[in-house]
Amino acid sequence: MTTARAALPPPARAALLLDLDGTLLDIAPTPDSVVVPPGLIASLHGLRARLGDAVAVISGRPVEQVDALLDAASYAVSGEHGGATRFAPGAMPTHEQLPSVPTDWREQAARFAAAHPGVLLEHKTRGFGLHYRAVPALGATVHDALAALVAESPDFALLQGHKVWEVRPRGAHKGTAVAALMARKPFAGRLPIYIGDDVTDEDAIAVAEAMGGAGLRVADDFTDPAGVRAWLAAAARDADMERWPER
Repeated sequence: MTTARAALPPPARAALLLDLDGTLLDIAPTPDSVVVPPGLIASLHGLRARLGDAVAVISGRPVEQVDALLDAASYAVSGEHGGATRFAPGAMPTHEQLPSVPTDWREQAARFAAAHPGVLLEHKTRGFGLHYRAVPALGATVHDALAALVAESPDFALLQGHKVWEVRPRGAHKGTAVAALMARKPFAGRLPIYIGDDVTDEDAIAVAEAMGGAGLRVADDFTDPAGVRAWLAAAARDADMERWPER
C-alpha cells in the first residue's frame, strides 16, 4: 500500500519527525550493533536546510544515544518514548516528571537476563527493556516475567517493540513527543509528517494525523528502512522542495 502524495502536507508547511530503529536504521541483533549507513547524516542536514530546521528524531533510545549515532544531525531529539527531549541543537534534554522503576525491579530483570542466555537487559533513565532478538522463542517468557512486575503498580506500563518488552512509566509516549515538539519553533506552525515502523509509533502517527499532518508506516509506504533513506535522500537533494519525491 502506498499513501497518496496528496495526503502529505507540502514541504513548505511540513515538519519531518522520524523514528530511528527500523525506520532510519536497519534492525540489528543487538541495540549496540546498529550501523548508520553512509549518506544518512548528510540527508538529515540537507532536510534541515530544506525544511527550516523542522526535522526531529523520536526514539525509544535515550537522547544521548540517538545523538551519538547520528552525530546530532537532527534539529531536535525526543528519547525514551517522549520521556526526555532535546528541543534544539546543543541544548540539554528536558525530562518529563515521571517516576523511575524501583531498584528491585532492575535487579530482578538483571537476574532474569543472567538466567536466560541470549536475553539482553537495556537500562534506561526511568525504565528498562529485555531484548530477546537472539532467542525469539523466549518472547512469551520475557513478557510474563515483566507483566508480573508491572501488575504491582499502576504507574508503569509494558510496551512491546522489535523483539523487546520494555517497562516504562505511564504519562509519556511518542505521541506526546510529537505534540511537545510541534508546540515549539521551528516546528510550530507546520504540519507533522511522522514516519515509523512499530507499534510504539502508532501514538505518534495518531497525533500527527489529528494535527492535520500525516503518518507513514515503513512497511506500507517504503517497504524497509532502505526505502525510507532513499526517499529522504531524494528529498534532501531537491533544491526547490515544492513537492515530496515519489515513494
